[in-house]
Amino acid sequence: MTDSRAAAPPDTAPLIAAQRIVRRDAARNQTLLEPTDLTLDAGERVALTGPSGSGKSVLLRALALLDPLDGGRVQWRGRSVTRSRIPTFRRHVAYLRQRAALLDGSVEDNLRYPYSLAVYRDVSFDADRVRALFERAGRGADFLERDASELSGGEAQIVALVRVLQLDPDVLLLDEPTASLDPGTARAIEALVAGWFERGADARATIWVSHDPAQAARVGTRQLVMRAGVLSAAPPDGETTKSAETVQ
Repeated sequence: MTDSRAAAPPDTAPLIAAQRIVRRDAARNQTLLEPTDLTLDAGERVALTGPSGSGKSVLLRALALLDPLDGGRVQWRGRSVTRSRIPTFRRHVAYLRQRAALLDGSVEDNLRYPYSLAVYRDVSFDADRVRALFERAGRGADFLERDASELSGGEAQIVALVRVLQLDPDVLLLDEPTASLDPGTARAIEALVAGWFERGADARATIWVSHDPAQAARVGTRQLVMRAGVLSAAPPDGETTKSAETVQ
């Protein structure tokens, strides 16, 4: 089934509209993501659950156009994302992986790095703003001076998230950003994302992958599930998911 909303004009179109997107592993002759339709509207907070290896990360990376599609297309605000538009697309759609990847140097060095890229040359680093973000996560004013190599896993993940949030994307694709973190740090990550969303809820959206049903209920107002590369709406408790259901 084709998602009719994908053809809407840019001012009313979903932020992201995926139409029959497919990902395959040619080396193993395996389909990682079955033909999938998905729309993400401004104001939506989607929680995505499912077993390990079911294709959740594959889907997020496909939506972010980080991996080549083997079929289908992704539209941004009603328009196809051509190769030349991918840098601009990624400015608006940010993918945060499960384990932070930081550069050598200080926390501030890591936060300043994106502004050295051509796509962000029109904006500048705001130290006061990032300090406020760190304070919301329970980190003091001197946190910017910390050496990235000395951070704990949770602290590194907070830095990776703040590095994204300071750039004001429209969509966050969060790939289990709190996995293996202590409950306090996990709640700090949730608070940062919630604050970012509240600042522009009518124009922003999230997809949050989680293995924790309680977290999924907290961070998502729309629940989806992935099983063996098939995306469907999460059923109410105690009911069976229709694996062939198309997600609108």
